[in-house]
Amino acid sequence: MFPMSMPRIVALALVVGLVAACGDPPPSKYPTQAFYVEDSRLGPDDQLDIAVYLGGGTQKLEDVSKVYPVSADGMLSFPMIGAVAANGRSPKDLEAEIRTRLADGYIVNPNVTVQVKEYKSKKVSITGEVRKPGTLIWRPEMTINEAVSEANGFTAMAKPNAVVVTRRTADGVVKYTVPVERIFNNRYDQFYMRPGDSVYVPKRLW
Repeated sequence: MFPMSMPRIVALALVVGLVAACGDPPPSKYPTQAFYVEDSRLGPDDQLDIAVYLGGGTQKLEDVSKVYPVSADGMLSFPMIGAVAANGRSPKDLEAEIRTRLADGYIVNPNVTVQVKEYKSKKVSITGEVRKPGTLIWRPEMTINEAVSEANGFTAMAKPNAVVVTRRTADGVVKYTVPVERIFNNRYDQFYMRPGDSVYVPKRLW
């Protein structure tokens, strides 16, 4: 067997290095919890679908049951009772206050529901090898596959199993390597987005 020349050794090393660089990194051990209660807290520009029912029953008061925006300063203006602080509160908490204040001389035994139509105060971003990078409006139980889909999918040069999600937590900044394509094919557990998450899709070498 003839010994390999130095140029051939260097060339082989480069090929091996390139193949390794193109391989997918091992996925992180990431959280699989679909929803966190604290993520439901309201903020400026959120759109709230509020319904009021008479006498604790099912007869809806149509003239006040509609979508209300939370103002830039975190307040909600509601008929009869006026300004209601919404920023940082849960929908259930807001329901209770509106119900209590309406019952105080306006409606007998009102039933109130507050549902978030759109969390405009909460965003996620996606950059890198997607067809439409940018900022997306977060919603409860939003998956990473849905985020990629809203960005019009991966480009042809994307590394779909090497996606990096940066998340700020109480303990600091955490980065997760997420195998999005494998998740789509049901080979890994789903990854759920949280408000403020930043998604980066790296580019493959070829």
